[in-house]
Amino acid sequence: MFPLFNSPISQFLNYPMLVDLVTIFPDFFRGPLDYGILRRAREVGLVEVSIHDLREFTRDRHRTVDDRPFGGGEGMVLKPEPIFECIEKLGIAPREERVAGRARESVILLSAQGRRLDQALAQELAVLERIVLICGRYEGVDERVSEHLADREVSIGDYVLSGGELGAAVIVDTVTRLIPGAVGNENSTRQESFTGQASETSAEREEPGCARTIPSSTCSSGGLLDYPHYTRPSDFRGMTVPEVLVNGNHDEIRRWRRKTALEKTLRNRPDLLDPATLSEEDKKLLAQVTGNKI
Repeated sequence: MFPLFNSPISQFLNYPMLVDLVTIFPDFFRGPLDYGILRRAREVGLVEVSIHDLREFTRDRHRTVDDRPFGGGEGMVLKPEPIFECIEKLGIAPREERVAGRARESVILLSAQGRRLDQALAQELAVLERIVLICGRYEGVDERVSEHLADREVSIGDYVLSGGELGAAVIVDTVTRLIPGAVGNENSTRQESFTGQASETSAEREEPGCARTIPSSTCSSGGLLDYPHYTRPSDFRGMTVPEVLVNGNHDEIRRWRRKTALEKTLRNRPDLLDPATLSEEDKKLLAQVTGNKI
């Protein structure tokens, strides 16, 4: 029996979440699955990860999983037959049901052409009961896998990897830490870079002093980058912690955190300021950062 958690995710999730990894390199995942939050989540039964060797679903003596592309070109392409057979053996709901949202399952093809992984997508996946991650390799995967088997394609960034295994490991980690109970302090997953206001609970909104315009340490970052963090010692080799963080004035601390979050976002990811819903207070703080009237 698992404890009940006060979380927007917990009301949808049945334990454990099932994760299936389809790969031609099953040993790759021995490291990523055996450390930190992911290991603990597996041990307590919050997530169950199964690894499937694609070569086990081939029918020739050479266990062939790839072939040359039609029309010519460089590289090799993963064949559709073993991928389809593997997914069908897993008993996943039909693609049309997954696409329509009638099944809380998703078959994801890791692909450089896919939707870029972000926190919003991670939260979307975290409420599913099962996700299957197909790790592409070589020059690519037969397009019929994308068109008729997977219900979405996902990329972890605008660059090309040798295969989808690294991307799959990133997705599993990102999604698992959003499962209630996976992280010791669940509030720590809400005040993070890219986390939107939608992830706040009613308890957070009612927290004393937790103004929506100036998030506290347990409130959402509102889609911006996180604020800077410091710990002891307060003076390290002459590099001191900002005085505002040690003066005990919580209103000043919250204001400083929001201002520095805006400053860091402007410096490192200014694109996030466009879609972000900035309050009047945010605009004033941003004007202080830029020296301009917003």
